[in-house]
Amino acid sequence: MASEDVKSGETAVSRIVNLAEEAKIASEGVKAPTKIAWLSITKSLFAGGIAGGVSRTAVAPLERLKILLQVQNPHSIKYNGTVQGLKYIWRTEGLRGLFKGNGTNCARIVPNSAVKFYSYEEASKGILWLYRRQTGNEDAELTPLLRLGAGACAGIIAMSATYPMDLVRGRLTVQSGNSPSQYRGIAHALATVLREEGPRALYKGWLPSVIGVVPYVGLNFAVYESLKDWLVKSRPFGLVDDTELGVTTKLACGAAAGTVGQTVAYPLDVIRRRMQMVGWKDASAVVTGDGKAQARLEYTGMVDAFRKTVRHEGFGALYKGLVPNSVKVVPSIAIAFVTYEVVKDVLKVEMRISD
Repeated sequence: MASEDVKSGETAVSRIVNLAEEAKIASEGVKAPTKIAWLSITKSLFAGGIAGGVSRTAVAPLERLKILLQVQNPHSIKYNGTVQGLKYIWRTEGLRGLFKGNGTNCARIVPNSAVKFYSYEEASKGILWLYRRQTGNEDAELTPLLRLGAGACAGIIAMSATYPMDLVRGRLTVQSGNSPSQYRGIAHALATVLREEGPRALYKGWLPSVIGVVPYVGLNFAVYESLKDWLVKSRPFGLVDDTELGVTTKLACGAAAGTVGQTVAYPLDVIRRRMQMVGWKDASAVVTGDGKAQARLEYTGMVDAFRKTVRHEGFGALYKGLVPNSVKVVPSIAIAFVTYEVVKDVLKVEMRISD
């Protein structure tokens, strides 16, 4: 027994010594970011921002219709389908109505996408380093589960950083020319929410957003990267040449990733949007009521919002706006991924030329 205790003690001490030596070596190897490192960071942020702005603008009419359907009062329905809804917006508000809220959305999505793509790359590097150290295999690659984790981390960081802008964007998108009062823009909306509802109101619906980010963003990245790796390794139907995917193939990968992610997370997106409307006195005409067209419905939390939505409108209400969202999300995600990689490639070429 004594000899075993001595051996175990020696083993523990040796492990501590080894860990200390590894930490010393790691700390000695940490250097301040070089010019190339800063250029790489800037390139990722810029490419991510451009990708987000381009993709959202391309599908802005469908994005607005989706939000209107999500919070539409079931007792005062003006339209049901995607085509009918777009026609109604065009007839009542014109071309500008189709793009209402897009400026705010771009103001939010550009930094959101920049932070999200950069966070994903950094999280992937960190997780891969830990995974290789744990397995002892320096040639190990990220598994789909690890990519899911990296994507979820990136989504939560980006969403939390820009969430107040998302709340304001939702309200600006919902209001119409017939609204009792109008938010005049991003700054006015932020100031009004702070003055009338308090700072906490800027994060209404944050919890279902965080929960929804895990399957949505996580699956987006995991499915997209896994599909790319599989296509490069297996090369089915001659889709890959020289380990590079064409733009069309990348679009298909992005479309598949977007479809999977949005289908799983959609009910949480509906609940998030409805929680964002609560407390806004002029939203009573569009937010669901308790049987009266102008009644306001308050939620005490995410679970309460789920319960009341299903009770008043049925389970199908959790998928309101799914059709325009499905039509929107596939090209949106696909365009975002392709734009990101194309911009990065262009910047890489320009950096080489300048060198």
